[in-house]
Amino acid sequence: MVSRPMTKPLTVGEKLAFGAGDLGTAITANILVFFLLIFFTNVAGMNAGLAGSVLMIGKIWDAINDPIIGVLSDRTKNARWGRRHSWMFWGAIPFGLTFFLQWIIPTDNQWVLFAYYVLVGILFNTCYTAVNLPYTAMTPEMTQDYNERTSLNSFRFTFSIGGSIGSLLLAQVIFQQVKDPVNQYLIIGLVTAIISVLPLYWCIFGTRNRIKAAEAIHLAAPVQAQIPYRQQLKLVFSNRPFVYVMGIYLCSWLAVQITASMIAFFVIDWMKLPAAAATQVALAVQGTALVMLFAWSWFSKRYGKKAVYFFGMVIWMIAQAGLFFLQPHQVGLMYGMAILAGVGVSTAYLIPWSMIPDVVDLDELNTGQRREGIFYGFMVLLQKMGLAFGLFIVGQGLNFAGFISSGPGDTPPIQPDSALLAIRLAIGPVPTVFLALGIVLAYLYPITQEYHTQILLQLQSRHQANAEEG
Repeated sequence: MVSRPMTKPLTVGEKLAFGAGDLGTAITANILVFFLLIFFTNVAGMNAGLAGSVLMIGKIWDAINDPIIGVLSDRTKNARWGRRHSWMFWGAIPFGLTFFLQWIIPTDNQWVLFAYYVLVGILFNTCYTAVNLPYTAMTPEMTQDYNERTSLNSFRFTFSIGGSIGSLLLAQVIFQQVKDPVNQYLIIGLVTAIISVLPLYWCIFGTRNRIKAAEAIHLAAPVQAQIPYRQQLKLVFSNRPFVYVMGIYLCSWLAVQITASMIAFFVIDWMKLPAAAATQVALAVQGTALVMLFAWSWFSKRYGKKAVYFFGMVIWMIAQAGLFFLQPHQVGLMYGMAILAGVGVSTAYLIPWSMIPDVVDLDELNTGQRREGIFYGFMVLLQKMGLAFGLFIVGQGLNFAGFISSGPGDTPPIQPDSALLAIRLAIGPVPTVFLALGIVLAYLYPITQEYHTQILLQLQSRHQANAEEG
């Protein structure tokens, strides 16, 4: 009889190593979302519309390559490092290198800049997916326990949010020590690129035994007929719980990404504060989210994942909507709202990623195949397509509203009232609408702890029958 390797509880060392796998990608993603748009407009001197288009193209390609790499990861065989670790092992260094290249300004020509940043963005997003998607697809292979998955993701997002906080602190130090804007971002890009690569190898070696055991079970299982790609799409989107999780994640992260992209413009242009204050606001959000992660994890065990999401979103919506009404003299209230938002943001990290492994188990029950890669790939694909559209609209909206870009060494321009209104709308009402939609989708999500227990019992019976037949 063949037993499932995930029945043995995870050690703290395994949870730490798994969590480390999200550190580097979290650092790079955080630096990009907080600083890349303002780097394009205020340092490289790009038109806001072109800058938004660069971000959109990068995100669209990032979305397209997710299911491709997800399927390839699922189908990787006879690789020395296994079907997940191989992608991470060989992709780590190119991931760091292409991240650094995004902070170089090769020329002041608008269209050459546009072409360069589009090309580098496509290369970086390919490398990002190559290391991050196989990593996230490891989650169901680490453990099958409903609550242990929430605990495992608590470790993951402790590293993720911790890395985000660390990257903001590092940026703050560099901004203070280096006065030239071009060199500021070049140094940030180089240092964070190096820091981001190393934890990927910690993850690979620290989870090696657990994933090898899961790989052995996967290889020993009866060979199933390969489902054609078009039919896989149909199966994925006929899985109703998956569609809800995908929507929940998309709504949450549209709110996160749009807010993060706009916070520097809001703080500098509307609140009339120095650039360093934008980093401090981001730190208030991320620091609170980090503190709340394990509190929400405990709350989830007691009351369920949906209840956690409801509470977090309501708190977050209050803070998000309130940003629109802030006046430049209300600095203390701004920081208070940032802390309140952080309470809700932590649920956006924790809950959707704790739901996806349960959806994968349901799919295995229905199809007889473990297809983590394609589920994670399509979840992230649609999430990134939504983000691409959202960031494009933000960039175009700023441009349409008359936002004034500036180059290195230029005096910060005084923005017209139309641009200030666009900034306030993008940081307040727009994310609030997405959060409200996420609450509706979470209400409809059907997999409870009791339902998941039934899924696991049926899977266990099937695995025992297959083992006895083998």
